[in-house]
Amino acid sequence: MDKEDLYEYISKLWAMLIWGNKKYVIDKLIEDNGLQNLKKHLADLVWGKNDIAERWDSFRSHVKGMGPAMISEILCKSHPDDFMLWNRRAYVALNYLEVEGLPRYDYQLTGKVYKNLCNVSREIASELKVAGVEDTTHLAVDYFIWDELQVEDTLNKIHAKKPHKKSEPVLPEESKFIHDDTRDKLRDIGQWLGFESKIEQRVSEGSKVDTIWEATIGNMGRVIYVFEVQTKGSIDSLILNLLKSLNNPAVQGVVAVSDKGQIEKIKKYAHDVKDLKDKLKYWDYEEVSRIHESLEFVYSKINDLKLVPESFY
Repeated sequence: MDKEDLYEYISKLWAMLIWGNKKYVIDKLIEDNGLQNLKKHLADLVWGKNDIAERWDSFRSHVKGMGPAMISEILCKSHPDDFMLWNRRAYVALNYLEVEGLPRYDYQLTGKVYKNLCNVSREIASELKVAGVEDTTHLAVDYFIWDELQVEDTLNKIHAKKPHKKSEPVLPEESKFIHDDTRDKLRDIGQWLGFESKIEQRVSEGSKVDTIWEATIGNMGRVIYVFEVQTKGSIDSLILNLLKSLNNPAVQGVVAVSDKGQIEKIKKYAHDVKDLKDKLKYWDYEEVSRIHESLEFVYSKINDLKLVPESFY
């Protein structure tokens, strides 16, 4: 595969429909991962010999900017007898069928969970076969999900903000997924809002941050907003990194993104840091996921109008 081949391979996925400028997204994938590295992990994901749970976790750990919808679609497209397609439509359907333990957020979709979901899809395929349906691949199950199991009430619920008494406990294997998933979603949100949005950027000496939103104001210069995701590790290191980022005069805002419990701890640590406490903002990563879902829904509907032809980009 060269760059153009990769574009042909990825741009036609259903998961890419939300993006008007698909070339921009794929260019970012290559920039963030490197073409050779991306191809290596794609090959291992699709054709590797290890159990799918291991391959799934490995891919998500090593490749930035590709979520479960895109990953599962690639697997289903390549091996429709073995792997299901997971997205919010699948969540709506299986939730309606009262399947327990569904992943509400992308970070909860570990390899083990995905493997179990494939088994659920296989059970649905078996019932379709009993009902006389000839095509019982996982892709056929996905068509059935779209045609028969999109319940309006459930669709409305999934885009609504759900009340949380407290943050759900994070399993150790989920921690890195939370970090990477939130980092990538912050970049998407920034891009949808019109910023030049990047991940893992060095903004000043000694400060490399998870995500930045950047805007250029005419010929006057840049404005940068910094986001640092905290799922584990030292809060002192987080505070120091954000403090160093403020050495860049273009940085106008810094945001710590974490769960409710850690946010309270970060607030206590930051309270005594004179140059940071009044500039630091806080964002719950579950809220980031809900905002991403809502914006994704909005942009998919706008792109359905095809107001700007793809060849324009």
